[in-house]
Amino acid sequence: MDTSTTTFDDVKSVVVETLGIEDRADTLDASTVLLGDLPELDSMAVVELVVALEQRFDIEIDGDEVTADLFETLGGLADFVSAKVR
Repeated sequence: MDTSTTTFDDVKSVVVETLGIEDRADTLDASTVLLGDLPELDSMAVVELVVALEQRFDIEIDGDEVTADLFETLGGLADFVSAKVR
């Protein structure tokens, strides 16, 4: 399995668990819009998600990196995490 697919699946898993949307996990793909389309993703959930991603991938996400663009799509978020892990 290629690393980016694994990272995508892991990021998706963190998003699903953090937001408690297990019932919709199968509908999420790389083009899924996060901010604005997932009502569960509010400002508090963004903070929880950043912390969960930092813990899961052992990375550090700076406050100035947490932008609306970062949470635009699931694929974009996974790409960001993937770049951080390297």
